[in-house]
Amino acid sequence: MSLGPIMLDLKGCTLTAGERELLQHPLTGGVILFSRNYESIVQITDLLKSIHAVREPRLLVAIDHEGGRIQRFREGFTKLPACELVGKTFDDDNKQGLQLAEKAGWLMAIELRAIGVDFSFAPVLDLHKGISKVIGDRSFHRDPETVATLAKCYMQGMRRAGMAAVGKHFPGHGSVVEDSHHAVPSDSRRFEDIQLDDMVAFERLIHAGIAGIMPAHVIYPSVDNKPAGFSSIWLKEILRQQLQFQGAIFSDDISMAGAELAGDYTGRAKSALYAGCDMVLVCNNQEAAAEILEKFDYSPNPASQARLIRMHGKNQLTYNQMKKDNEWQAVAKEITQLNITPELDLGDDAI
Repeated sequence: MSLGPIMLDLKGCTLTAGERELLQHPLTGGVILFSRNYESIVQITDLLKSIHAVREPRLLVAIDHEGGRIQRFREGFTKLPACELVGKTFDDDNKQGLQLAEKAGWLMAIELRAIGVDFSFAPVLDLHKGISKVIGDRSFHRDPETVATLAKCYMQGMRRAGMAAVGKHFPGHGSVVEDSHHAVPSDSRRFEDIQLDDMVAFERLIHAGIAGIMPAHVIYPSVDNKPAGFSSIWLKEILRQQLQFQGAIFSDDISMAGAELAGDYTGRAKSALYAGCDMVLVCNNQEAAAEILEKFDYSPNPASQARLIRMHGKNQLTYNQMKKDNEWQAVAKEITQLNITPELDLGDDAI
């Protein structure tokens, strides 16, 4: 059975019979985990084994686990810094900042791989302009070249741990006030201004071989009247053709308000896939996911299949093996000793 184009979520800490049926549907290709799915290391490891056993090739398992406000699993995991702290460290000492970026990416990835998660939707490539509160300290920096440099080190750390990276939110969410979880943001800048600023980090990471990209639920009216994640201009013409991106494109959550312009849930899924996404996320609305699986007539795309298969994680240690690893012990201790300001978790709706 091939991987389908729909990624959905689970309601609790164990896999129900109904959810198992959803995961067996040929249009399902992945599962995204949230904090509500986590109780303990033993529980989450068992849940991942249950998901992996549903079908072959096994479903992709993803999570938002950036650090700072966006860290789904906490007990039993190292508290990770927000990307902004990495950027501030870089400003004070370039070498130390680069090392911290690589170590943070590696630590995040090695801990998730130890329980069986394939990848995290990270790093954030948006610019920290002091405009978007939903981005804010999730961004490395205001300067696009600095974001690109630090994100590349972060991605290399992830890769070393056996995890592919997914840069978000293309072509850039940092210049809008509105939160696309609750509104439909619009960025009225010219394409040339976006290209020379926000898109720089995406272009650099594409050249460095990033495996995945997530577009923003933001309208850029100078380019298209559709949000980027539903726009073939942004995804096929600019991202695929102009920037030569060969990896997987994951939609942002189509349950968000920023996706409502694309119609009902089935219409949103169709629009995102036809625009160029390889996989569509349907979060916090299992009934909508079931509706899409029932109504959507979709034929597998061999190119999409190849891109998605490459997102499977590699080099997995068990959790106990990781805890005994000398590098993990050293890096976890170093990250734990950082002066990380307590953060208010954005909750299960932030991607």
